[in-house]
Amino acid sequence: MNFSSKLLENAVNEVSQLPGIGKRTALRLVLHLLKRPKSQTQHLTQALNSMVEDIKLCKQCHNISDVEVCEICSSHNRNQEIVCVVEDVRDVMAIESTAQFKGLYHVLGGKISPIEGVGPQNLTINSLIEKVKSGTVKEVIFALSSTMEGDTTNFYIFKQLEKFKVATSTIARGISVGDELEYADEITLGRSIINRIPFENSLQS
Repeated sequence: MNFSSKLLENAVNEVSQLPGIGKRTALRLVLHLLKRPKSQTQHLTQALNSMVEDIKLCKQCHNISDVEVCEICSSHNRNQEIVCVVEDVRDVMAIESTAQFKGLYHVLGGKISPIEGVGPQNLTINSLIEKVKSGTVKEVIFALSSTMEGDTTNFYIFKQLEKFKVATSTIARGISVGDELEYADEITLGRSIINRIPFENSLQS
C-alpha cells in the first residue's frame, strides 16, 4: 500500500493495530476522519487522551471507573454480600445489561492459562480472597466463560475459598460450552445468573 503522506501512513499504521482492523479498514477510517470537521476529530482525540490519562480501576472490584471506587461498589442499592467473579470489564457490562444481578463484581483481569503464561499471581485472586476473608461476603458466583481456562480458574478459586464460610455458585449452563459472556444474549445470560447452581454440583456434571 503506497501512501502519498507519511502522516497518513503513520495514522493508518496506528489504527490498524486495533483488534479486527486491517490496513484497508484502517485507511478507510482515517480518510473518514480527515473528511470530518476538525473539531469533531479533535473531540475524539481529546476523549481518547482523557481515557488514557484519567481512567482508573476501582480499588474494590477492579472494574474500569472514573473514580477510586466505582458506582456499583459505592451504591447503597447493591447487595454487598454477593460477589460475581468475572474475567474482564466486558463481562460486567454484559451482566449489567440484563438488569438481573444486584450484587457486586470482582474483575479478575483474565483467566489462568499456563500456555499463555498467565498464572494465579497475574490475576486479582488474592484481593478476592481478602474480600471473602473480611466476612462481609456470603456468596461468590463464578461467571467465567465455560472454557477449559475458565473452568480451571473457577476450580482454583473454589479451592482457595473452601476454608471460609462462603457459598460458591456458578451460572447455569444456558451459556454454551466455549462461549464468552460478552456474546451471550441478555435473556440467556440473565436466566443463567438467576438459575445459578452450587459450584460443587457443576463439578459432578
